Amino acid sequence: MKVGIPKEVYPGERRVAATPDTAKRLMKLGFDVLVERRAGADANFADEAYIQAECTIVPDAPTLWAQSDIVLKVRPPQMHPEVGKHETELLREGGTQISFIWPAQNPDLLDKLAARKATVLAMDAVPRITRAQKMDALSSMANLAGYRAVIEAANHFGRFFNGQITAAGKVQPAKVLVIGAGVAGLAAIGTAKNLGAIVRAFDTRLVVKEQVQSLGAEFLELNFAEDGTGEGGYAKVMSDEFIKAEMELFAAQAQEVDIIITTALIPGKRAPVLITQEMVESMKEGSVIVDMAAEQGGNCACTHPGEIYCYKGVTIVGLTDLPSRMAQQASQLYGSNLYHLLEEMGGAKNYKVDLENEVIRGTLVVHQGEITWPPPKKAGGAGGQQKQEEKKKEPTLVPPSPHLPVPSPTSSSSKGSSNLLWLIFVGLALVGIGISAPASFLSHLIVFVLACFVGWQVIWNVKPALHTPLMSVTNAISGIIIIGGMLQLSGVSSSSTILGAIAIFVGTINISGGFLVTQRMLRMFQK
Repeated sequence: MKVGIPKEVYPGERRVAATPDTAKRLMKLGFDVLVERRAGADANFADEAYIQAECTIVPDAPTLWAQSDIVLKVRPPQMHPEVGKHETELLREGGTQISFIWPAQNPDLLDKLAARKATVLAMDAVPRITRAQKMDALSSMANLAGYRAVIEAANHFGRFFNGQITAAGKVQPAKVLVIGAGVAGLAAIGTAKNLGAIVRAFDTRLVVKEQVQSLGAEFLELNFAEDGTGEGGYAKVMSDEFIKAEMELFAAQAQEVDIIITTALIPGKRAPVLITQEMVESMKEGSVIVDMAAEQGGNCACTHPGEIYCYKGVTIVGLTDLPSRMAQQASQLYGSNLYHLLEEMGGAKNYKVDLENEVIRGTLVVHQGEITWPPPKKAGGAGGQQKQEEKKKEPTLVPPSPHLPVPSPTSSSSKGSSNLLWLIFVGLALVGIGISAPASFLSHLIVFVLACFVGWQVIWNVKPALHTPLMSVTNAISGIIIIGGMLQLSGVSSSSTILGAIAIFVGTINISGGFLVTQRMLRMFQK
């Protein structure tokens, strides 16, 4: 089977659907890879690199589309300016295309593709499930876009992100607000935090709170019981009361922060307006807004999609090609997503559009001329599974079994009295040992009891984040054990000598293992 990689014709698009590296991987699946001349030039992939990867260079778009069984693209089919035809007309009848399609926004495009009897898989429709993560092109591109959004903000901000103390005076760190903590938002939070800014984030989905805090940002929360978690990990439309409260929050934050990055999108709908014109006007001069939802209308009322302009002292960045501005990296990641999808479909030898495969069925929007989008919802899918989990969490009343004793109200008091009896017994035993045992044994017993108590406090009361430093403490304790064992080797009793030798052996193993594990962990951080 032949896979075709055409040059993107969307204005300003620099990405390419396959790099020389991912083309090699496609060939290992058994595909012949055809690449249109200069298809990867804008992403800094020369034709010579594809030739070295044993790809076939095709001189023009019509020839490539006509010879390809499967066409891999980035953008949805467009009107080809050089050929004078729409790319759906270039796709051969009964052929297959894999690219971003956005079926909810492009119903006419689906009709055109269906008229060609085509089979089309939309990379923006890959199900958000664990098994499909390696094919999730939306997450790959959103990760790059979030990073690039902060870089664009820093470029137009004109000040340090991190706070500094210089000979000329103190510089305050920038304050950044990220609205939406999806893949793009989390990438923006991490990048801004790494640059030294004070970062705040807001999301209607409370499940992302820990993720935001783990990146060192402050999670802004409303006193509402309402949760915005929708299907597939996306946000859902909130109530009017919630929207009013969050708009008041954004209005207050707009007056404080220096940079606002918005990422809020609702699948199949226009991007919600979260930053009003009044909020923009209340921001300090020199502030920056990066609207990552500009392509879907924008989260800011003043956004001009595809433009960067200054509105009353505030720079508004409405770029719609953030991943394309990192074309080389974006092409590599997108090409890997396509490779994994074709691998899921069986490669060239066992290629099949399996309608029983949850990933393939979710991605499929047109099959042999029949529009198959949206995919049917599976009974017991994500929503059903969530309901089952909620049912599991609900307490259930189980009648007591006649064969099992029923707990009585006096059980807790009897348990407490038994513990008291044990303490009295242990105390009497220690007193008896102290009276009858020699002074040397008693001193060793006291050291043993204190060592047990100190070890218990050190090991069990430490946080998991400190487990690696704890290794050094345990090595020190093992060193004390070895010294004590060496002292016991010179004892008169044969039993104390044997126990001392065992203590030395076990302590040596612990110290050696601790150093080996520590060295291995340190090597993980070495470049």
